[in-house]
Amino acid sequence: MEPRIRIRRSAFVDAASCVACGCCVKVCPLGAISVFRGVAANVDPKKCVGCGKCARECPASVIVIQEAQA
Repeated sequence: MEPRIRIRRSAFVDAASCVACGCCVKVCPLGAISVFRGVAANVDPKKCVGCGKCARECPASVIVIQEAQA
């Protein structure tokens, strides 16, 4: 039996386009997103599980869920 390969997903923010509204921070169930000094959202890859709630909530559509390096 071959070992199962687990693909890890994580949210990524286009910081140049982020308006730091904080909508993503409010919906993240794991508290993996923060807005640093009102500039842009920042995702903690150690906490993020790639659920996609932040990407769906983002009014600027600058958050994407992608495969992350394990």
